[in-house]
Amino acid sequence: MLKAKDIMKPNVLAVTMDTDIYRAIRTMVENNVTGLPVIDDDRALVGVVTEKDVLKLLYEIEDHPGRVADFMTTPVVAYDQDDDVAAVADGLAAHHFRRVPILRDGRLVGIISRKDIVKRIQEQWLTQNASA
Repeated sequence: MLKAKDIMKPNVLAVTMDTDIYRAIRTMVENNVTGLPVIDDDRALVGVVTEKDVLKLLYEIEDHPGRVADFMTTPVVAYDQDDDVAAVADGLAAHHFRRVPILRDGRLVGIISRKDIVKRIQEQWLTQNASA
């Protein structure tokens, strides 16, 4: 059984609730990601901030100071590192998320995107067909 920890990306960009919202947006743009987990000082997951969450800033772009806490989504759907990848894939499909945080003991340790799972499917298919 393939587990979440087997395909997760362990080096996760994250922000805190007190991060300036424009800094979070800059982090998303510069790193070509559509969302960021929001963590506390112990790396416990407390929310997620996505492109969708900040769309309302378009109408107030002049000067709308704020923290990530003012825009983030809670609660967050997340999975444990020992969860089956099939469960993660089912969750991504059911909730229409692009990515989900992966936790160990409630703390952020990785992230899995739909792209990561599709890549793994392709790798398995190539492996199976190479030996055929």
